[in-house]
Amino acid sequence: MAKEKKLVEAITPMDEDFAKWYTDVVKNAELIEYSGIKGCMILRPNGYAIWENIQKELDRRFKETGVENVYMPMFIPESLLQREKEHVEGFAPEVAWVTHGGNEELTERLCVRPTSETLFCDLYSNIVQSYRDLPKVYNQWCSVVRWEKTTRPFLRTAEFLWQEGHTAHATAEEAEERTIQMLNVYADFCEEVLAIPLLKGRKTDKEKFAGAKATYTIEAMMHDGKALQSGTSHNFGDGFAQAFGIQYTDKDNSLKYVHQTSWGMSTRIIGAIIMVHGDDSGLVLPPRIAPTQAVVIPIAAHKEGVLDEARKLKYVIEAAGIRVKLDDSDKSPGWKFSEQEIVGIPARIEIGPKDIEAGQCVIVRRDNREKTVVAIADAAAELQRVLDEEQKDMFERAKKHLYDNLFEAKDYETFKDTIANKPGFVKAMWCGELECELKIKEDTTATSRCMPFEQEQISDVCVCCGKPAKKMVYWGKAY
Repeated sequence: MAKEKKLVEAITPMDEDFAKWYTDVVKNAELIEYSGIKGCMILRPNGYAIWENIQKELDRRFKETGVENVYMPMFIPESLLQREKEHVEGFAPEVAWVTHGGNEELTERLCVRPTSETLFCDLYSNIVQSYRDLPKVYNQWCSVVRWEKTTRPFLRTAEFLWQEGHTAHATAEEAEERTIQMLNVYADFCEEVLAIPLLKGRKTDKEKFAGAKATYTIEAMMHDGKALQSGTSHNFGDGFAQAFGIQYTDKDNSLKYVHQTSWGMSTRIIGAIIMVHGDDSGLVLPPRIAPTQAVVIPIAAHKEGVLDEARKLKYVIEAAGIRVKLDDSDKSPGWKFSEQEIVGIPARIEIGPKDIEAGQCVIVRRDNREKTVVAIADAAAELQRVLDEEQKDMFERAKKHLYDNLFEAKDYETFKDTIANKPGFVKAMWCGELECELKIKEDTTATSRCMPFEQEQISDVCVCCGKPAKKMVYWGKAY
């Protein structure tokens, strides 16, 4: 029992220290291990399995929209990177450079990709000649490197895994349509699979991607009320095309520049899963993304017939298409329960001698610990019902948290007071001027999260300067 108590105590309560709670969950759920390279993490099987499921589900959704996967080099020549000035300036502080090959100094520095716009542009300039070559709808799954000064597992690391889509289109209209389409793919995935509700909208010019014409975002709210940018989709217009000479001959025989998009989601989204759903006992995984959806735990496994019945139950559940494991280790049931809760497995099935005698087992949900006694013969069907209900309830709970912590401010004093004392997002009007956006950040550390597609007219004037307002903006502190 002392061992079991120690396992639970390893996680700091989130109300006591949210940052420490997060780190404790990441470590105790065995998602990562720190590496010998500052800012780089080792993804352990529990963490990588979540990413594999994310990759599998997103990849399927991408391909349903006509996306094809490619793979680009990890090195970018400095001369190639320099061809789009605004883009280069945006990434310059985070770039890692290769200066030597073996013992020889390179004649030109190579950038370790922080993102691959320039590589895709170089490719498109070579393979796009005619309107018949368009559109190009490519994506790659890879890692990128950004030399971050302050790092935290999943949320901000020097190297991370992601996907980056890069497309080329004949018209501005097609590019805009693809940009919004991919944002909606991300939003649907987060809500349907990760049980994370979102706010969708456009980034301000200050917050948009370097070199983009427009950036659209999905913003999630964490337990502590902070925002996490969870996926972005960028409309590049023809800016990159002009810098890289990506032209095609149209049907009327005229030469035109292509219009491009880019969109990405990274392992940062695992941080969102942790901070939206986790509790003081550890990780809480939505059933649809959980690598293991249920674990069968035999009670009094040393008694005759218990392990055999547990194995049979595991096989029946597995045959029903549920991702299930059997914990037949020699640990105590209480220890196994704690482990199951820490790693976030959505359900456990308890079966012991008395259960077998009664022809039943007990299903326990991870999110609310609700118990359901069910006939062994009906266990698989009932478990699926429980998992579906748990997925739905987790989304509704997170949605309630999001909307309960959306506040409104019409004047600057109310705005500042709300940001300081009420964790969450604040809806407020903005004049559209950078000066006000910078002042708000300086005064409150809050940033503009997005200008929602569905605008509200909270007042007629900017919350900061009192001039005529142009947009309603969600503001908040963010990771």
